[in-house]
This record gives sequence, C-alpha cells and structure tokens, in this order.
Amino acid sequence: MKFLGNTLHIASSGKLIARSSKTPTEGGIVFNNKKDKIGRVNYVFGPTKQPYISIHLFESTNRDEIKKNYGEKLFVSKSKSKKPRKRRMRTRNKK
Repeated sequence: MKFLGNTLHIASSGKLIARSSKTPTEGGIVFNNKKDKIGRVNYVFGPTKQPYISIHLFESTNRDEIKKNYGEKLFVSKSKSKKPRKRRMRTRNKK
C-alpha cells in the first residue's frame, strides 16, 4: 500500500474528495489508517503536482466516521489490471 493523501470533504454527490501529492491510478482501492477498505479511486482532477481525488465510497463505509476525521491519511493499493484481450483474427472468404 502506498500513501494516497488526506481527506478534505464529502461532496454533494456522495463522493469523498482527497488531496494527494502524487497522481494515483484510477480504480485503486482506498484504505484508511485502520486498514479498512473505504472506497475506490473514481476520478483524478486538478493540478498535476497536487491533484484532487474523487473516491467512490463503498456502501459498508461509515460516512459519519469519515466526517469526524477530516484530514485523515488515506492509502491506496494497485488495482489488478485486466489483461488485454487478444483480437480475433477475421478470416476472409475466398471465392
């Protein structure tokens, strides 16, 4: 797990907004200090040196606890990337 950043606030859309010092990959799983899964990286926006990160929270995540702990450190693990599918070769009909 790598350090992701610190929490800022929960947006009106229900997504957690955090500030980071590095650009994470989208789709990575986000953990809190207690190593509980809280969500998944949804979108990265803003300046490249210190981007903002939109985190889609899991339904099992306690939003009230996150609201109490603004500024909490977050960590991210790499998402398992899917292998690219091989393209199917088209056969030409010979006449």
